[in-house]
Amino acid sequence: MTNPPLGNSANSGNPLLEVRDLQVAYGGIHAIKGIDLHIERGELVALIGSNGAGKTTTLKTLAGLLHPAGGKIKYDGKSLHDIAAHQRVPMGIALVPEGRGVFARLTVVENLLMGAYSRNDQHEIAVDLARMYTLFPRLAERKDQLAGTLSGGEQQMVAMARALMSRPALLMLDEPSMGLAPLMVKKIFETILNIAEQGMSILLVEQNARLALQVAHRGYVMESGLITLSGASGELLGSDAVQRAYLGG
Repeated sequence: MTNPPLGNSANSGNPLLEVRDLQVAYGGIHAIKGIDLHIERGELVALIGSNGAGKTTTLKTLAGLLHPAGGKIKYDGKSLHDIAAHQRVPMGIALVPEGRGVFARLTVVENLLMGAYSRNDQHEIAVDLARMYTLFPRLAERKDQLAGTLSGGEQQMVAMARALMSRPALLMLDEPSMGLAPLMVKKIFETILNIAEQGMSILLVEQNARLALQVAHRGYVMESGLITLSGASGELLGSDAVQRAYLGG
């Protein structure tokens, strides 16, 4: 029997995620100054920019970890304004945070099962667990090992698999290549492409702008809390401004 696609089904007709005039302020800082973006179903969209541009703040706000000061966020046609972070997970929104955030004193399998905390379909959870071990063979070898003893790349795999265990429609990845050796970065991005090809909608924040745009369908460039450029990835890769600022051109 063929496994269903990784992404949750969602109603057609509207973008899966639609952000209008989003503003975020905290600690006296106006971090996000009115941005618009959207993600269609099945799209891999990159959000690039320098450190401090507001990329992580954007992801945290979409996940419900920060509350917007203004603007609108719609997911699958529904407003997220009054939806708490823990309620967004069963709706199909999952965040893999910068720094991975694994539960260091839990085993790999215990970490993955934490990703399914909002589900009670035990048989399907077991099916998805097996799928994660197929997607990330290294985790099958390490399933009984404490997550805190894994390498950085292996912890990134745990964090991604844990998020996928919630069966999201939208997977948000914050700096998945950070601190990893080139070979592990290659493996992580191969997996991201694999997930995208199975129908997952992905919002990718990544310090390696060239790599991010090479795998994404579209991209947004963020500077000082504003979206300054957007377009097809090929267009952004060929942009003189993007070349100078982010690609070493």
